[in-house]
Amino acid sequence: MTRRSQMPRFTRSLVLLAGAALTLGACTTTTINYNGNGDAAAAEAEKPKAKNVILFIGDGMGVSTVTAARIYAGQKLGQSGEEYVLPFENFENVALVKTYNTDAQVPDSAGTATAMNSGQKTRIGMLGIGPDAPRGDCVAGQQHHLPLMGEEAKKRGLALGIVSTARITHATPASVYARSVDRDWEAYIEGVEDQDAFGCRDIARQLVESDFDVALGGGTQAFYDSAKGGMRKEASADLPAQWVARTGGSYVTTAAELEAASTDKPVLGLFSKSHMTYMVDRAESSTEPTLTEMTAQAVRRLENDPDGFYLMVESGRIDHGHHAGQAGYALEEAVEFANAIRWAIENTDPDETLILVTADHSHVFTMSGYPKRGNDILGLVVSPEALFGEGGEEPLLAGDGKPYTTLGYSNGPGAISGERAVPETGVKARQQATVPLYSETHGGEDVAIYANGPGAQKVRGVIEQDVIYSIIQAAYGWIE
Repeated sequence: MTRRSQMPRFTRSLVLLAGAALTLGACTTTTINYNGNGDAAAAEAEKPKAKNVILFIGDGMGVSTVTAARIYAGQKLGQSGEEYVLPFENFENVALVKTYNTDAQVPDSAGTATAMNSGQKTRIGMLGIGPDAPRGDCVAGQQHHLPLMGEEAKKRGLALGIVSTARITHATPASVYARSVDRDWEAYIEGVEDQDAFGCRDIARQLVESDFDVALGGGTQAFYDSAKGGMRKEASADLPAQWVARTGGSYVTTAAELEAASTDKPVLGLFSKSHMTYMVDRAESSTEPTLTEMTAQAVRRLENDPDGFYLMVESGRIDHGHHAGQAGYALEEAVEFANAIRWAIENTDPDETLILVTADHSHVFTMSGYPKRGNDILGLVVSPEALFGEGGEEPLLAGDGKPYTTLGYSNGPGAISGERAVPETGVKARQQATVPLYSETHGGEDVAIYANGPGAQKVRGVIEQDVIYSIIQAAYGWIE
């Protein structure tokens, strides 16, 4: 397998200088390539195009999560952690991404994922529908359809894959193939008895009626009626069976079935009733594939298409661990996400595959308290000896005389009420928070995007989230 070579120092300097040509709003860059004759125009024309694009989305993986995951991954290997490098952190092309929705300073996954997969920002909670449509009005939404990356990829002859550890009908995976004025309409549309009469379809139905090659995730409940343990309103609903009848594809529900399924037919894999099991809670006997295994299966199947592929891979449960205020759960998911990315780096050709790694949004997740180098990232703060002139062995005490953890949240279910208790530690602990909320919230700060492969040079500076769509299109050669 061809590996990415280091960029020569001279060329790297020129690329850094070229980054100054970033045009705000359009995110266009000019990269000067020295080819011996000084013919920059010819070098520009010869820039390789991507045959394949893999968009990795760590749901809720803000910069503080990346930092904590880096340390946690290193400590799992017996290192102090701070010096560890996640696989995508070796990518030379990095930018910051502004994540707001058109009507929300702090966004949700529907609006942010839509920006990446349609090229336009929209309202919070809406998928593939422009911001001029009111949320929840399915009829009005028909007038404001946005492009869908999944549709465009198939129209241009590419293979299409969607992978998630969340429900496959959840906001981020759904942004690839579905349009809905309400992200919650996964199994049915609230207040509409006859969907077809209004041209409105729930997200699960849109998936099985769309054209894809691989779709892997959780969420069987959106595809069956209540008699089969599902949430669909129509009697005897069995959408996977309808999909198999229409496509001749393979429907699988376990890792073993996925492994055994034909590679020359499309495959739909639903491995859990709702979201897939957290890595922390997985039993050795689990029949669910890991995110790395799903990524590997998707790439191996999609690469059979000579025209190339588009693959979106989401680590959905990073977000859920944060919402629960349990950083250990989020970090275990982030480590598995990194494993999946590493597999993709090592098993695809960097000369023909653009790999993008980003997040849809951040979380109100913090690292603080002056812990010493190598301090357990999930533990209590123990300071460097030089800071306070103490032994550096016992946890620091807060103003209430009790220790505190490095990791915490600005809000959420771990909020302190009354006298603060000694905090829990360990991978299943719930970190303490300030504002009491049933579920911890997203954060509004920028997230990072890391890129490697053809077209990666456009990932520079500070960009709007919808520009990611244009970066992908330019990498394929569909636009300049």
